[in-house]
Amino acid sequence: MADPGGGEGPEPGPEGSEALLLLAGGGAEGGAEEIVEVVDLEPLGPDDLAGEMEDVDLDEEQGAWVTEEEDEGVEEGMEAQDDSEVTFSKHTASVFCVSLDPKTNTLAVTGGEDDKAFVWRLSDGELLFECSGHKDSVTCTGFSHDSTFVATGDMSGLIKVWRVDTKEEIWSFDVGDLEWMEWHPQSHVLLAGTADGNSWMWKIPSGECKTFQGPNCPATCGRVLSDGKRAVVGYEDGTVRIWDLKQGSPLHVLKGQDGHQGPLTCVASNKDGSLILTGSVDCHAKLVNSATGKVVSVFKAESIVPKPSVGETEEAESNSVESLGFCNVMPLAAVGYLDGTLAIYDLATQTLRHKCQHESGIVQLLWEDSSPVVYTCSLDGAVSLWDARSGKLISEYRGHSAEILDFALNKDASIVVTTSGDHQAKVFCVQRPDR
Repeated sequence: MADPGGGEGPEPGPEGSEALLLLAGGGAEGGAEEIVEVVDLEPLGPDDLAGEMEDVDLDEEQGAWVTEEEDEGVEEGMEAQDDSEVTFSKHTASVFCVSLDPKTNTLAVTGGEDDKAFVWRLSDGELLFECSGHKDSVTCTGFSHDSTFVATGDMSGLIKVWRVDTKEEIWSFDVGDLEWMEWHPQSHVLLAGTADGNSWMWKIPSGECKTFQGPNCPATCGRVLSDGKRAVVGYEDGTVRIWDLKQGSPLHVLKGQDGHQGPLTCVASNKDGSLILTGSVDCHAKLVNSATGKVVSVFKAESIVPKPSVGETEEAESNSVESLGFCNVMPLAAVGYLDGTLAIYDLATQTLRHKCQHESGIVQLLWEDSSPVVYTCSLDGAVSLWDARSGKLISEYRGHSAEILDFALNKDASIVVTTSGDHQAKVFCVQRPDR
């Protein structure tokens, strides 16, 4: 789960500036959008963010990580190279999810198929504490906005919250089959979506609760908008709802032509919450104005990938939008597909800018906070960095012997943490020539 937010953009530059066109559709009928603001953005120069990890001390007493030499059982076809700095290997089955603590970026929480969740230190892989008591695969984890609390949720719907400094469980609740979970960006408030179509919101640690009743089908994905007052939730029936968190009522419902023709897989919002992207197994990504609920644009996989010839239809049907996100510093959005295509769209013109091809399916993508660089993790176990301006591959990192299932990026984009079907989580130090 990527935390929204980040620093302010660079000051406008006099020369070679890019125009950022904010699409904020007015109340005009037919969803016509109008350009309300033009902001000059200076082309991004070298980052001066110095976020180097300290050298890892290979302490023999730490059982929580292994070196490349000790790591055996590499699956056939997966490369044995390991570019990682630290490997966390306390899990005994696939590791499904990872989040970093937003305040210090020094801690990770991971959850896995072994019904376990662990909070551990990035610098050396040392275990801080186990979030015990789950009886099913832990599929959702996350720290509160100030890193005071960490929440863990399993597939059966048991959610637990722990206080990080005391390592004590302070709250738990059972909601039924869990689909997604996310902390509020400014408050000790936790949100979750379940298979019965409901979305839940709790004040932590009091447990004061509010529910948002959706259609009678799973609430498959959700995201709190940056204003902290609204949330966007996608559902299995292809509908999307923008909820007023205070009133508990939907501000907008996107269905029929405005919705998707298949289950929602992911939702994202831009930095100020004015635009939303929704993705689905129907291979479409829709750009939505959050204030009006109008669809501004539809990005279709068919316009990127040639239609299959006879005999290839079955393979084509398995494609879907797996992840999407907005660039903070340029009017760009990225959409990642199961067929390995990364599409970079120009929001000002709503056109395809670049198509970046991966050897295998994209699992997730994340943008750097302060530059137009997008990170992807894929089913072949690679983390890739792409320059969204040129569409060129910057670098690639490997180390897992199975597919990557989730990853997280620290604030200054110097560290990537991955989780995998090989039962491990890994910490990679990102080296970039412009740093």
